[in-house]
Amino acid sequence: MFTGIIEEIGKVSSIEQEGSNYHFIIEAKIAKDLKIDQSVAHNGVCLTVVECDENSYQVTAIKETLDKTNLGNWKVGTPVNLERGIRLNAHLDGHIVQGHVDQTAICTEVKTEDGSWFFSFEYQPEQQNITIEKGSITINGVSLTVVDSRINTFSVAIIPYTFDHTNFYSLKESDVVNLEFDVIGKYVKRLMEVQGK
Repeated sequence: MFTGIIEEIGKVSSIEQEGSNYHFIIEAKIAKDLKIDQSVAHNGVCLTVVECDENSYQVTAIKETLDKTNLGNWKVGTPVNLERGIRLNAHLDGHIVQGHVDQTAICTEVKTEDGSWFFSFEYQPEQQNITIEKGSITINGVSLTVVDSRINTFSVAIIPYTFDHTNFYSLKESDVVNLEFDVIGKYVKRLMEVQGK
């Protein structure tokens, strides 16, 4: 379980393919505090640490993860938003994030306004995922509030701190991002489907 509050921007330092799996080595300051079998969110994707040392650690992504997220677009040098699992006694500063990406979206617009940034996104409507204005959305693992919500499109506002301390600084139009929709909203939607409403 995560909160969507990014601890660090790591960097992909090595990629190795083994069958349909990809092994990623991530350089990060938090590496020295990690242990094998620990869960870490990478751009919002929960992956298990399989090797680690003082400066870097390794995770493995299977084909399904690569197909449903933006991890397949990673290259050596790609900046990655990192968050370790939440402690039970910690503040929930973002919102409840599972680390399970629902689908990807494409960044359709980036604009600056009075020292902040507005990012707009479009996603495929087939899964019928929804956003609501002032509701929560997780983009590349970052907990954010929806500004404008329409059918399969929405926008968010990014303050300078978030811009500088996540990989939003590198995000541009046409880039693919990972989305995790609000878990409470997903349960409400599913209950309504089951009840035929």
